Amino acid sequence: MLGIEDAEKILRKKEKDLDVVHVESRKVVRTCSNAIKAIHAYDLKAAKKYMKEADAEVKKLLKYQENFPSQIGHIMQEYTEAKIVLRVVDKRDLPEFDELSRLGVSPVSYLNGLLDATGEIKREMYESLRRGNKNEAKAYFKMMEKIYDSLIPIRFSNAVLPEFKRKQDVARIQIEQARGELLRHEN
Repeated sequence: MLGIEDAEKILRKKEKDLDVVHVESRKVVRTCSNAIKAIHAYDLKAAKKYMKEADAEVKKLLKYQENFPSQIGHIMQEYTEAKIVLRVVDKRDLPEFDELSRLGVSPVSYLNGLLDATGEIKREMYESLRRGNKNEAKAYFKMMEKIYDSLIPIRFSNAVLPEFKRKQDVARIQIEQARGELLRHEN
């Protein structure tokens, strides 16, 4: 009758796939969160182990990216943030978009992940100051500025680059707070 059963069958399959995406997404977010916690605890060995797990979990999710782009995009943003923070704390260059795009990261997830990473880098900067390591704190601050300054010229509507402008504003505030804290420790 009108092919309704066929349409319903397709939607039931999509619903089952969405359930898988939700479960796998929580795993990726949890694993990336654990990686960032390990990074802040200076346990880079554990952080790298968590990121390897996240790499495998992300691969499972990528087959659903076409049907659920917004759900997968958010997860890839978390994944990107964790990758960036690990590289910064491990004293390596930031991962370039080309490198992460090979892992399934979209331009939106990459750019938003960069901005989200500034908050975690700020946390490392504060921790460096607390330990009395002003040079390391300055290096973290310069990394925050480098990320922000490189993203200032990017202007797209929210439909093309969702949440980016808001995240730019948040990053700018974080940088100003960090600058104030650095200046306070100069005296």
